[in-house]
Amino acid sequence: MYKRHFLHALAAAAMAAGLSAPAAAADTGPIKIGLILPMTGQQATTGRQIDAAVKLYLAQNGNMIAGRKVEVIVKDDATVPDTTRRLAQELVVQEKVVALAGFGITPAAMATAPIATQSKTPMVVMAAATSAITEASPFIVRTSFTLPQAAVAMAEWANKNKIKKVVTLVSDYAPGIDAERYFAERMVLNGGTVVDKLRTPLRSPDFAPVLQKVRDAAPEALYVFLPSGQGAAFMKQFAERGLDKAGIRLIGTGDITDDDQLNGMGDVALGVITAHHYAANHKSAANQKFVEAFKKANNGMRPNFMAVGGYDGIRVIMEGLKATKGQGGEALLAAMKGQIFESPRGQVLIDAQTRDIVHDMYFRKVERVGGELHNVEFDAIKAMKDPGKQK
Repeated sequence: MYKRHFLHALAAAAMAAGLSAPAAAADTGPIKIGLILPMTGQQATTGRQIDAAVKLYLAQNGNMIAGRKVEVIVKDDATVPDTTRRLAQELVVQEKVVALAGFGITPAAMATAPIATQSKTPMVVMAAATSAITEASPFIVRTSFTLPQAAVAMAEWANKNKIKKVVTLVSDYAPGIDAERYFAERMVLNGGTVVDKLRTPLRSPDFAPVLQKVRDAAPEALYVFLPSGQGAAFMKQFAERGLDKAGIRLIGTGDITDDDQLNGMGDVALGVITAHHYAANHKSAANQKFVEAFKKANNGMRPNFMAVGGYDGIRVIMEGLKATKGQGGEALLAAMKGQIFESPRGQVLIDAQTRDIVHDMYFRKVERVGGELHNVEFDAIKAMKDPGKQK
C-alpha cells in the first residue's frame, strides 16, 4: 500500500515537472494518454482486444484535438498490479499523460487508484468490473460493466424460468466474489436456494474437482463467472465430466461465452444462457459497422465485450478532450461525466454521480448462426445501473 509521504512526493514531482516545461511547448506538443493493458500473460486476449479497439476508434475519428496530436502510449503490465502501479507512475510523472486507461483486472485498477487521486489524472477503466472500483478514486470513470449488473440480471432470468436450485462457481478474486454475492442474494430474495458456492483460483485453475462437486449436488443449474480467457478451458471440462448430459443447465455472466473464444468451444456451448452488456451479434447499424471494421482491421478477429469497453473508453476520453480543448485534470473529468451516446452495445450513459456506466443488460443464448457460434440476444433489462451502488 502507498505511503502518504511517497504519494505527496509523487504529486510534488509531477507538479514540479509540469511547471518546469515551457508553456508554449505544453500547448503545442502531443496530448498523451497512457493505456495500461495485459498484452502478455493469462489475460493477453483482453489487452489485444482493447488495444485493437482503441486503434480502430482513432483511425475512424481522427487523433487531433485543438490542433495537437493525441498520442496513445501502450504499456504491458502482464496482469501484475505492482507493475501496473509502477507504469502508471511513470506515465503521469515522466510522460505527463492527461489520462490513464485500460486496466484488465480489478487488482490492477485498485493499485492505480491512489495515483489518479494524488495527481488528479482521470482514469478510464475499460475492462475491470468489480463494483467498488469507481469508489476507489473520484477520478475513475468506467466504460466496461459491473459484475453485479450481470449477476442480478442472471438471477432474475433464473427466477422467471423457474430455476430454484443452483450451485455457483466463480473465480476467487474480487469480481468473482461480486458475481457470487449479488447472484446468490437475488436468488434467495426470489425464493431460490444456492446449495453450494464453489471458487477456483484466479491463476491456472483446475475445474475437474469443483465440477465433480457440482455433479454430486445435482442442481437445476450451475451459475458461473470466470474472467475472460478461461471460458474455453471450462467448457471443455464441463463436457468431459458429462455435466451437459446430466441435465444441469449452464448459466452465467457473458465472460464464459466470450465472443473472442466462442467459436473454439464447440457444441458444448450451444444453448448456454448468459446475461451481458455486449455481443458481436447485437442487432444495430452501429454495431454492424463496428464489427465489420474491427474484423477487417484485425485479420478477421471478432470483437468481444473487452473491445467495446476500449472503443467506448477512448471515445469518452476524446470527447472530453474536445470539450476541454486538450486540458486534463478536473476539467477533463467533468467533461466525461454525464456523456450519453450510442455505443456498439446500444445507448449508454456515464452516470455523473457514480462515474459508472449505465447500459442495457441482455439475455443471450448460444446458437449457430451462419456456421459460427454466436451469443444471440432474446431479451434485456433496459438502462441498468450498478446494483452494487444502489443502497
